[in-house]
Amino acid sequence: MSASTSSGTTDALGPDPIPGAELLAALLDGMDAALCAFDADGTVTHWNREAERILGWSAGEAVGRPGFAGWAVRRADAGEVQGRLMAVMDGPGRQVHEFALLRKDGGRVLVRTQSAGVRGADGKPAGVYCAFSEVHAQIDLERSIALSEALFEDASWGVVLVDVDLRPTVVNAHAARALGGGRTTLLGRPLGELIVQGVEDLEGALQHVLAEGAPDAPAELWVTLRTGDGDRRRCWRSGFLRLASPLAEEPVPLGVGWLFQDVTAAKLAAQDADRVRFRSSQLHRASRSAAECEDPMEAATSSLDYALAGFADHALVDLVAGERLLRAAQTPSDAPGPCLPVAGGGIPLRYAPGHPALQAVDRTGSVRASAGAGSAQAAGEWATERRWPADSVHALCAVLRSRGRTLGVVTFLRSSHRAAFERPDAVYAESVADRVAASVDLYQAVNSSPSGD
Repeated sequence: MSASTSSGTTDALGPDPIPGAELLAALLDGMDAALCAFDADGTVTHWNREAERILGWSAGEAVGRPGFAGWAVRRADAGEVQGRLMAVMDGPGRQVHEFALLRKDGGRVLVRTQSAGVRGADGKPAGVYCAFSEVHAQIDLERSIALSEALFEDASWGVVLVDVDLRPTVVNAHAARALGGGRTTLLGRPLGELIVQGVEDLEGALQHVLAEGAPDAPAELWVTLRTGDGDRRRCWRSGFLRLASPLAEEPVPLGVGWLFQDVTAAKLAAQDADRVRFRSSQLHRASRSAAECEDPMEAATSSLDYALAGFADHALVDLVAGERLLRAAQTPSDAPGPCLPVAGGGIPLRYAPGHPALQAVDRTGSVRASAGAGSAQAAGEWATERRWPADSVHALCAVLRSRGRTLGVVTFLRSSHRAAFERPDAVYAESVADRVAASVDLYQAVNSSPSGD
């Protein structure tokens, strides 16, 4: 009967519990901080493995000693150290001190201690426990914590932590502003909801870091963000760090730390400077080439060939002939090629009223036009209506003027793989048009009549 009762009790409660002393010893030895304890008389009662690692004294050598005097602290300092440690036994809360302790090998180590009193079952002071660590290790920890807090509060660059599913888990204030959301509203959302274009490159970089580790150098990523004011294109210089758990025996990926700065303004300025240098070089080369042409019209078309490089896909030259415009030169409409004079003396053009080329003549200035958003078929119809090559979606018409007279219009055309013409493009086109107009004027003067008549 007794055996049956005992067996039933064991089944109900589970295995025999770990004895309290063994459990306490395991917990103390598993702590990352050094820990020792004193009874009410100041005798060492507990000493864990981290304390042994820091000072070199084993638990067997430490437990039972009356305080630190002569072994863990110089005798001259022992009274002060012991008094400050034991004083906490009669007061509330914890106290923090810094002491120079002695290692077993005779060296000294500066430690920071946190001590607190221990009460017995009767509520009376029963002793003191003291946790300590090397000051430099504590300072390193505090610096790490301070750095983390600064990065996520006051940093002048964006900091985002993403998990292994590439979703933001922590976003600092700078990154939240750059991404166009709040620090909490961005958490857990796929990056594709925030970035319209370029998200594939960003996610590819994050996946590479998770698999292979951080790259050697920062990467510059162009992205287009969806904002309340429309899409915004930005360039972010980005660095990446793979995050792993420090508590696991083997590195376990926690995600990626992504740090970035917006360098859009600098990149655009550099691109503009490169573009200006290239175009200036092209104008110089065009002038040198035109100077070697015996035929002024050949000089005009040569200037256009140099201008087209990196600028447009097609060029058309229409000259004024009374009330009409005549096509004098053009590039091939179906394939890249040089700008050549039109055979047969020019083709009369049936431009509809309001045509950009006619507007340029009327205004004696540049006119820009685009097909706008729509299907490829609609863009083709737009170009056909204006007597332009079918792949044209952006146009820039610059008037040809020389000696106070309007001689015609040069039209630059871009296909869909290029961006629309902007004001700097018009300035460049006008510089080209000035050179072309001078050559056309000379050609007409030599031939004593307008081209095509």
